[in-house]
Amino acid sequence: MSQTRARAGMPSAAWSDAEHRTQLRRAVLASTIGTTIEWYDFFLYSTVTGLVFAKLYFPKADPLVGTLEAFLVYAVGFVARPVGAAIFGHFGDRIGRKSTLIATLMLMGIATFLVALVPGYASIGIWGAILLTALRFLQGIGVGGEWGGSVLLAMEWSRSNAHRGFVAAWPQLGVPAGLFLANLAVLAFSAVSGDAFIAWGWRIPFLLSIVLVALGLWIRLGILETPTFRRVVEEGAVERAPLAEVWRRHPREIILSALVRMAEQAPFYIFTAFVYSYGTAALHVSRDLLLISVLVASVLSLVTVPLAGHLSDRFGRRRVYIAGAVLTGVFGWIYFAMLNTVVPGWIMLAILLSLIPHDIMYGPQAALIAESFPARLRYSGASLGYQLASVIAGGPAPLIAAALFARYQTGTPIAVFITICAVISVIAAALLQDYTNRDAAD
Repeated sequence: MSQTRARAGMPSAAWSDAEHRTQLRRAVLASTIGTTIEWYDFFLYSTVTGLVFAKLYFPKADPLVGTLEAFLVYAVGFVARPVGAAIFGHFGDRIGRKSTLIATLMLMGIATFLVALVPGYASIGIWGAILLTALRFLQGIGVGGEWGGSVLLAMEWSRSNAHRGFVAAWPQLGVPAGLFLANLAVLAFSAVSGDAFIAWGWRIPFLLSIVLVALGLWIRLGILETPTFRRVVEEGAVERAPLAEVWRRHPREIILSALVRMAEQAPFYIFTAFVYSYGTAALHVSRDLLLISVLVASVLSLVTVPLAGHLSDRFGRRRVYIAGAVLTGVFGWIYFAMLNTVVPGWIMLAILLSLIPHDIMYGPQAALIAESFPARLRYSGASLGYQLASVIAGGPAPLIAAALFARYQTGTPIAVFITICAVISVIAAALLQDYTNRDAAD
């Protein structure tokens, strides 16, 4: 047994600075890689929904109706995310962050792998859509439990309050990294399979997810439990029913955490999921142009997300977050104006710029939400607040966008919807307590 592992049961205060920094780096790496894999799985489904599922599983429907039906199945994953938050939040506050995160990764990975094996409508009729719905629900449960644990695994290893926003922003990189890998995989196998992409090419990236899951499990099995949770155990402060307790003591923080995400989550899934059906059906641009554009935007986010987390340490979580929400409300109008030019260069620029306002919010968001709850209830509280937004924002957003476009045949009502989401987030952020540079470990 190594010296570091021998110290695993000791209070973190007894560790040397070098040992603590080593564990912090490992925790951040494990969190970031784990969330990348989870979001690869989740975004892979999102990307393929707009390109394949309406044609493969709802072929008898009108194209617009088929798109709506496909996004309805897609939304099921978001409905499941608060369920996952409740289940895994309970265990994360009861048995620890590490063990819970291993379970979420396995659940997500197995569900994603099985999506690749679901036959189309031509083979088993409506049962294909039913199986997709069930697997999407399992995906949602896995992601629902993943975010809170990953953020806490990194944040609770940070000794310095002054850098907590930056440290907690690293697991957030799983979103752009997962988005990048998902789009890259679809783009690559779209090129390889060509006209057979809808027949079989789309299935390969789902099958490959099992390899990433194995990598993620290997990394997570080698990390230690956070000092914060170990202290909760040592003090005998573990709650028997953390879910009920956090609802009783912190309902305001849970609700505001969900509402503060309206401007971040709803537009994000319009910009990264609905854009595929809008671009191919309304603008008649190539699938590859959209995939490459989102891929490049996700690379930019690898810089802007941690930068926004760093800025939140310096200028305050709430101030940075509100700036991002305001920019999002304004940019929605610019976004559709640029898309509607149908000029490839303007379309690429619109998609590239679309994630910057989102990242300004997403960087400080992890610390802003997690710091709102005490350590003994933090996994449950942060997860619930974060994932409830899936029901009111992320899940319905592409469905609402598709319905608005089906009715009005223009992107203007969708821009109005984005602005409304931004206004809600600004108000919620103003009401949410800002704990920047304050001790949130208790």
